[in-house]
Amino acid sequence: MMHNNKGGEDFFRGVLESMQSVYLNRNPTAKAILDLVHSFENNSICYDHLAFRTFGVNGYGIDSMAGFFLDYGYTQREELRFPGKKLRALWFSPPADSVSGGGSGSGMSGPLPRIFISELLVDQMSPPTQEIIRKYTESSGNGKKYAALASSLGHLTWEKPLYSEFQQLARESEYAAWTLVNGHALNHVTISTHRLKTHLRDIKKLNQFIEESGFRLNSEGGVLKVSPDGLLQQSSTVADSISFQFADGITESVPCSYIEFAERLVLPQYENLPHTEVKEFHRRDGFEVASADKIFESTSKEQVSRVGS
Repeated sequence: MMHNNKGGEDFFRGVLESMQSVYLNRNPTAKAILDLVHSFENNSICYDHLAFRTFGVNGYGIDSMAGFFLDYGYTQREELRFPGKKLRALWFSPPADSVSGGGSGSGMSGPLPRIFISELLVDQMSPPTQEIIRKYTESSGNGKKYAALASSLGHLTWEKPLYSEFQQLARESEYAAWTLVNGHALNHVTISTHRLKTHLRDIKKLNQFIEESGFRLNSEGGVLKVSPDGLLQQSSTVADSISFQFADGITESVPCSYIEFAERLVLPQYENLPHTEVKEFHRRDGFEVASADKIFESTSKEQVSRVGS
């Protein structure tokens, strides 16, 4: 769809750029790390994926954000389930021609990223929590049609909650509390480490570089999260906090977003390919439930309030 539709692609990338600028304005750590890696890498950074959180209720779930990406040539892939956190997720792969030929640029002007969208299984929550979530999603009118627009503007589609409601959600689900105050904002962008040009392409070296530069990485389940096949390796920073004024005038610090790093290793059947011929499709694709489960913790109070390393 993309290649005959230059105007469409420019518009689509413009929306992603806006989502990214909202994210960079609110998350100084993510901005500092991107700037740092940019300067070290002479400005070539590709994104592995972008991630969003949603409430799985009354049409506000995954579909509300997915429609935008499907309209611009993305393909729905596997579902992931997180029973402990009462979440499910779907991921979407970008149009083929945008990965190989298109986008020699960096960031959102580079190869289009995968998209990872999760949703809270609201009907599995306690009645008080369900009631709060339903109250706010219902207060947003037809907002569920405009998730991508809300994300690119950095605006909630529902009204601001009371602090006590945020606390009620936080007691039961850190994810729910995050989504209540951040809405459709980018939850994280992920740097594709194997596409970097310097020695930072090795995620262990990148992690070391990030930590030596004074940033904290999410230590849940170890700093490096490795899939059982060993071919998908991920790490992430701890989320920044942002000051949020609740509807009752109380201003409190709430978790915002973080940045993730992912290295996808070459699949066994392609391991004899010369390095210069290896393309993204020769590498491990998809996501790993156990690793993603730990990455979700990047916005949790335990990680955000951790002192020192």
